[in-house]
Parts: sequence; C-alpha cells; structure tokens
Amino acid sequence: MWQRAAERHAGRVSRLVDAHVERRAAHKKDPVADFLFEYYRFRISHLRLWSPGLGVGLALPDERQPRSDHGLVPDPWTTGGDGHIRLDPTRIPAHRQAGFMFIRELLARTLERPPLFGCAGMHEWAMVHGGGAVRHADVPLRLSRSDIDRILEEVGPRCTHFDAFRFFSRSARPLNHMELTRSDMLGTEQPGCLHANMDLYKWAYKGWPWIGSDLVVDGLELAFEIRELDMRASPYDLRSQGLEPVRVETPDGRAEYAAEQKAFCDRAQTLRRRLLSAWDVLLDTMQRAPVQKCL
Repeated sequence: MWQRAAERHAGRVSRLVDAHVERRAAHKKDPVADFLFEYYRFRISHLRLWSPGLGVGLALPDERQPRSDHGLVPDPWTTGGDGHIRLDPTRIPAHRQAGFMFIRELLARTLERPPLFGCAGMHEWAMVHGGGAVRHADVPLRLSRSDIDRILEEVGPRCTHFDAFRFFSRSARPLNHMELTRSDMLGTEQPGCLHANMDLYKWAYKGWPWIGSDLVVDGLELAFEIRELDMRASPYDLRSQGLEPVRVETPDGRAEYAAEQKAFCDRAQTLRRRLLSAWDVLLDTMQRAPVQKCL
C-alpha cells in the first residue's frame, strides 16, 4: 500500500531534517549539516512530501485529488481509466527540458568515467589558503594558517569539481592541477569526488516530483554521510562535535581518506545508475507526451 510507503518516507525525512529545523528556530549553527540545507536549495516542506515518480498508479478511494495531509505531493495528478491516480506527464514543464538533458548527460558521463582518489580532500584547505576567508568562523582551525598553507602547497590540490574549485582562495587557484570552469563540467566531473557524489541529492530533487522521493532521500542520506568525511578531512577542528579528524596532512591520513572515498564511490555509483534510469524515463516521457508550456 502506498500509504505505508508515504509513512516510511515521512519517518526517513524527519530523522534527517528535524534537528536542523530545531537549530534554525533556535538560531544555532552546525558547520557540517547546515551545508546540506543551505547550499542545496530544496525546501524541507517539499522534502517531506512523498512522490512515487512517473508511471506509478495509486489507489485513492473516495477522493478525486490527493492532499498534502495524505503525505503526498498534492499536484499534479491525473486519474486513469483504472481509477488510479498518476503524475500527469503533460504537466512536465517544457522550459526545463534543456536543464534536464544536461543533468542526464552529466550523470551518464560521470558514471562511465574512471574514479580518481588522489585529491586528499584538499579543497577545504584551498578555500582558506593565503588568508582566504574562513567559511566556518565559529569553528577553530586545528592547524596554524601558515601550516595550512605549507601543507596545501606540498600536497597540492587536485580538484575536479568546479563547484568546489570556485570557492578556492585567489592564491590557491593556480595551485590546482587544472583550471576548472562550469562549461567544462561534462568533461571533468568524476565519480571519486565527494562533492560529485553529494550532488546526487541535487540531481534527484531537480527532477522531483517526476523523479520519485525515494531517490531524493537516498541521495540526502548518502550526502549526510559523505559530508562528515568532507569536514573531518578539512583543517577545521570538529572534535567538540564528536568528529575525529582525518589527518590528510599525513600519508596515513591520506590513505584513510582515499579508502573512505572509494567506499563512497561504490555506493554512489549504484545510486547514480538508478538515478540515470529515472532521468531516462522522465526524458522519454517528455518526448512521447505533450508537455505544458509555461508562458
């Protein structure tokens, strides 16, 4: 029964977001988790609603349309000849097709590209290099600024993810092994990157409700786990929050980071395949069904 699926979804989301909602109401910060709600711009109110995705029929007795208090996204639905409701494919907005095609292509290319595990998580170090702005002012650094600069220059950033590279300090950008631009993303994104794998959450919610909520929450759950490693490998000291550093300034720490990267890569590739299949269904549906034009 779909009602049970909607209830399970509500429970999963509550476990992920309730602490953030409480912190926000109390004007408190969390340098690890806040990123997942501030950098990724998906409304929590939408995240709580369940969508089965395209092509799934739901029995809704005695009601013509679902409501948000069913736990379902309230719109857009259509009723078929079997009496079941389904997401209405004619309501997929035509103006988003180019963006949807980019997402699908990015997922496909990243899926097929060999993973790289040599970056040592230096992107957070590159953001504060040379006196760059400290992004988490309430969190102490676990090394001096001069040591951070020296280590970054010795290890060297090997970033392949533009949306991390664009936050590098001005002095750190020339240290990267390559210049990155947004227009090059299709050629540089690779599946070993923590941020590329956190972005699976974004590439799922960009297609919601046509992409089902289960994929969206699977992406968010994975992103939560990856974000902890991301910040444990940073120059910030998060031991007060129970997070021991991965000391990527040492050979042993870099080996530990790479091993965790590989484990996350394997899990992310499985999710990436599922997400790519969902995008293929969505884009195929757009080709076959008349779509609503937005004026």
